[in-house]
Amino acid sequence: MITTFAAALNTGLRRALEDDPKVVLMGEDIGRLGGVFRVTDTLQKDFGDNRVIDTPLAESGIVGTAFGMALRGYRPVCEIQFDGFVYPAFDQIVSQVAKIHYRTGGKVTAPITIRIPCGGGIGSVEHHSESPEAYFAHTAGLRVVIPSTPEDAYHMARQAIALDDPVIFFEPKRRYWDRAEVDFDAEPELPLDRARICVSGTDATIAAYGGTVATALTAARIAAEEGHSLEVIDLRSLAPIDFDTIEESVTKTGRLVVVHEAPVTGGLGGEIAAEITERCFYHLEAPVLRVGGHDIPYPPAKLEKYHLPDPDRVLAAVDRSLSAA
Repeated sequence: MITTFAAALNTGLRRALEDDPKVVLMGEDIGRLGGVFRVTDTLQKDFGDNRVIDTPLAESGIVGTAFGMALRGYRPVCEIQFDGFVYPAFDQIVSQVAKIHYRTGGKVTAPITIRIPCGGGIGSVEHHSESPEAYFAHTAGLRVVIPSTPEDAYHMARQAIALDDPVIFFEPKRRYWDRAEVDFDAEPELPLDRARICVSGTDATIAAYGGTVATALTAARIAAEEGHSLEVIDLRSLAPIDFDTIEESVTKTGRLVVVHEAPVTGGLGGEIAAEITERCFYHLEAPVLRVGGHDIPYPPAKLEKYHLPDPDRVLAAVDRSLSAA
């Protein structure tokens, strides 16, 4: 059926609640209100306020409580209302949740899924449009994933909740209203940690994730009209990153442009560039290039279009890569 990204997530959460009585949803305004983006709409009505829990406005408390519940056998799914609100819970996540498996020699797990709407493009105010993925991808013991389509939103949510590992589940908020066909009864096409080749090409590879996948696809369509064949990879998983798929693509194309909303400095694009340069040095026809946000705090809504990567900036990087031959 045709559905939105947000509705697909809602169905994924509903199926998880139906499949396992130990799954519990927690977050600010997720119950009676249904979440600020209505991702959890009607779930409290259907499953009760003991399984879809409206919490106080205290992110550290949300994750700390979820951690305790996970140690007692539950599978809590926490919602952090906006990306910029996650920092009060950062200590709980990196000091406790991420380390319990190693601390106990694998005897204790923390099957927690932490949902975080992320990124810009919706004209929000300060603290509502950030891209904090690199903090979590850098933290050993966490899985970090980010779907870009309604189909992946549904399947990846269910896959994440079923894992015994803690998962940071980023949701690109400017994609919540994207619509696409989703078969809710089909098996997932890919494992949670596998990248997807969205478009095959031969001249250069674009690796993107979350909100920038659509940007990369638009750039590839424009490039095709100009006679250039671009391969677009949706990373989907940021920890671990599916470097094998990127390597195979770059071995074929000889060029790579990495696109993300987060500032370039210290971003995941740098890690991808380093790894692929090590793996593909003798196949690269040009340096790996990065296109990202500028090294500033997220700007006011009227300026965000100048901050976020757009097809023109992606194509400019592709042109620089192609001209290096």
